[in-house]
Amino acid sequence: MSLFDASPMTAPAGRGRQAPLAERMRPRTLAEYVGQDHLLEPGKPLRLAIESDDPTSMIFWGPPGTGKTTLAKIIAQMTQASFIEFSAVMSGIKEIKNVMVEAEKAASFGSRTILFVDEIHRFNKAQQDAFLPYVERGTIRLIGATTENPSFEINAALLSRCRVYTLVALTEEQVVGLLQRALTDVEHGLGASGVEADEEALATIASYSSGDARNALNALDVAGKLAVSLEPGGRGEKLITKALAAEALQRRVLLYDKKGEQHYDIISALHKSVRNSDPDAAMYWLGRMLEAGEDPMYCARRIVRMAVEDIGLAAPEALNLCLSARDAMHFLGHPEGELALAQAVVYLALAPKSNAVYTAYGAVKADIEATAAEPVPLHLRNAPTKLMKSLDYGKDYQYAHDVEGRVADMECLPAGLAGRRYYHPTNEGREKLLAQRMEEISRIVSQNRGRKWEP
Repeated sequence: MSLFDASPMTAPAGRGRQAPLAERMRPRTLAEYVGQDHLLEPGKPLRLAIESDDPTSMIFWGPPGTGKTTLAKIIAQMTQASFIEFSAVMSGIKEIKNVMVEAEKAASFGSRTILFVDEIHRFNKAQQDAFLPYVERGTIRLIGATTENPSFEINAALLSRCRVYTLVALTEEQVVGLLQRALTDVEHGLGASGVEADEEALATIASYSSGDARNALNALDVAGKLAVSLEPGGRGEKLITKALAAEALQRRVLLYDKKGEQHYDIISALHKSVRNSDPDAAMYWLGRMLEAGEDPMYCARRIVRMAVEDIGLAAPEALNLCLSARDAMHFLGHPEGELALAQAVVYLALAPKSNAVYTAYGAVKADIEATAAEPVPLHLRNAPTKLMKSLDYGKDYQYAHDVEGRVADMECLPAGLAGRRYYHPTNEGREKLLAQRMEEISRIVSQNRGRKWEP
C-alpha cells in the first residue's frame, strides 16, 4: 500500500471479536488512556506537547504493557497524521528508506507522517542513522518505543533530535480498573458474555501482571473463557474466582508466546536454586529464561547480584567471575555467550555461601535511617589549617602503622553508635579466615588499650 493511501488514525486495526482482548480494549483517546499521569495530566509536558501539536520526535522508554504503542496511535489520531508502524525485529534498512521516500513525497502535498518504531533499540547504528536526515528536515515525526535505556541503546545523534519520555509500570489499582472496564465493555470487552469476576480474582491478575496491562487483559480473557466453559448448566454463573484466575495464569504461559513466561517466578527460581547450592536446577531455570527469549544481559545482571548477595566474601572471586561472564555474553552474543552465564551459575551454586555483607549493609542503612547524622569524631577529621588544629581536628588520632599490630584502640564510629558491630562473618569458605582475622584484631585492640603512642 502506498503511503498516499494511508489515512489518519481512526479505529485501530484488529478490533474484531477474534482479536486478543488487550487489542480490542486498546484506548483510542487520552480520556480512555490509563496511567502515566506524570506525563499526561493537564499541564504536564507530554500533554502540552500533544495539545500544541508539537512536531518534535520522541522516544517512549518504559517496561512492556505501559501503553507506548497506544500513546503513539492516539497522538497520530489527535494530530491528524498518517501512522506507519515498524517493528525493529521485522524491518531492515531497505524498508526504512522506502518509507522515508514515500513520507517525503507525502510531505510535499502537505500530509504529515508519524513513523512509530517498536523496540527501536534493536536497530543497529546504520539503521538508526537512516532516520537522521528525515527527522532533521521534519519529513517524518519519529516516535520510538524501547524497554532499554535510550542513553545506551540509541545513537547520540538521533537521541539529541528526540525528546525522551519515561513511562512507568501501571499500579495494581490501575490494572484492576482496566480489568473492570473490560468486564463491562459490551462492544469491545467481555460485557456481552455475562462474565463477572470477584475482587480477589482481579487483584490476583493485577499482581501477576507486574504493571503490564497487556498481560493482565490477556490473562482475564483466558479466565473468562474458562468461566464460560465451566458454567454450571442452567444457573448462568460465569464468575471468575481467585482459583480460576490462578488457573488461567498458569495456562497463559502455554497459550501465549515464550516472552510472556513467568518472568519474575523463573528468575526467583534461578536465584533460590543458586542459594540452595543446586547447580542442576540453576542451569535449568537459566535455560528456561534464555530459551524463552529473555534478555541475556538481564540474566547477567541478576547473576552478578547473586554473587554479592549470597556468596559475598565466602568466595570473593565469584564477583569477578560473574562480571567476566557478563562481558563474555556481551562479546560473544547468542548462543555461545550463554555458556559463560551457565558456567557462572554453576560456580555460584557450588561456591560457599554467605550473606553476611548483605545483611550488614542492610543494618547500616537501617541505622542511618533511624539515628541522627552525627558529626565525624574530631580525631578522625583532617586538619590542613591552623584553625582546624586549634579546634582539635585530628587530636588524639593514632596512625595505625605506628601502633603495634597496626591496629589502634580507637573508636571510628560516631559516639551514638560506638561499639556497634554490623559485619558478622560466617565460617564458610574464605570468610572463615576473615572471622579469624577479626578475632585477631580484637585481641590486638585489647592489648593496646590504654597505651600511649607517640606519632
